[in-house]
Amino acid sequence: MVKNIVILLLAAIPLTLVAQRQKELTPRQQKKAERREKIEKLIKKEEDGALIFNKQNVFAIKLSTDGYGLFYERGKFKTNTVTNIIWAEISEHKHPKEQKFVTGNPGWGFTIGTPYVYGKINNFYNFKLGFGQQRLIGGKGSKNGVATSLIYGGGLSLALMKPYFLDVQDPLTLETKVIRYKDDENLFLDQTRIIGSAGFMKGIGYTKVIPGLQIRTALRFDYGRYNDLVSALEAGNNAEFYTKEIVQMANNTNHKFFFNAYVALAFGSRK
Repeated sequence: MVKNIVILLLAAIPLTLVAQRQKELTPRQQKKAERREKIEKLIKKEEDGALIFNKQNVFAIKLSTDGYGLFYERGKFKTNTVTNIIWAEISEHKHPKEQKFVTGNPGWGFTIGTPYVYGKINNFYNFKLGFGQQRLIGGKGSKNGVATSLIYGGGLSLALMKPYFLDVQDPLTLETKVIRYKDDENLFLDQTRIIGSAGFMKGIGYTKVIPGLQIRTALRFDYGRYNDLVSALEAGNNAEFYTKEIVQMANNTNHKFFFNAYVALAFGSRK
């Protein structure tokens, strides 16, 4: 009987020591253990085709129904299905009535100056800064699958209005001069005097900024095989509202509100 009691006591000693060591874990050690456990769970989910990461950086090229642009997006993992995102974008809006002309006879290989857009008053660029969320609505299922996410958010949109300049022939001196619409409206719209566009750089110093707001919604289809790389196709809509009317073309109605659809090719990395 005594022998059995001694054996039980000896067997209990290691268990007691292990329990004491667990109790003696410092807060920092406990935090590391919890983090290790969390990472192991995330690895398991990643193996099952889930998008698991801490941060992501995305660059994209976009084509919209009224222009084109580039944007950069940074994401911070929040939950298994939600990522907080911020983005910056630069783009150009084209007016639907824009049409390019050349002076001369292109059919005979004879042209003067560079192609120009008749009646164009301003180039309409914009810079956007927004924040929102990326919500996973359909996981990959496997590493070869496609993850579908909903993108939504909004923020600031600044319209950058750069005056459009033309090279024209002065009807009095017959010399070439550079003008914009507000300098001489009649001469600016007289196609018999237009030589061509004055070039992209002309007018940058006269750029005006009009503040506004933007809303973005989209679906992103991530087809990348590896979770540490972003390879995705995005399709969505943009809505913009400005505090003043945006003047782009002569003899056309000006607007404060703009809406377009777009597709974008996105690529980047996760870690």
